Amino acid sequence: MVRIRLTRMGKKKQPFYRIVVVDQRKRRDGAYIESLGYYDPIKDPYILNVDVDKAVDWILKGAQPSQTVKNLLRKAGVFKKVDEIKRTKKKEENQ
Repeated sequence: MVRIRLTRMGKKKQPFYRIVVVDQRKRRDGAYIESLGYYDPIKDPYILNVDVDKAVDWILKGAQPSQTVKNLLRKAGVFKKVDEIKRTKKKEENQ
């Protein structure tokens, strides 16, 4: 199964994270399929940069985000776009 999760980068005591698409059997910092953005929790306010189109595409393909990534993607507005796409597909099927 393909997951969307965080991989840790940065120095000791100064983490930042990449949001990546990875096979769930891989290590946390192992090889990944694609990078979707990054998250820096140390900055005030935190920095969140997500390629929304790529994230939507992977979610529609069936990639499961981890709970933390799900919260971050919700803040970035990814799930609103996913819902809109699903609604338009249902409307097209009904007509």
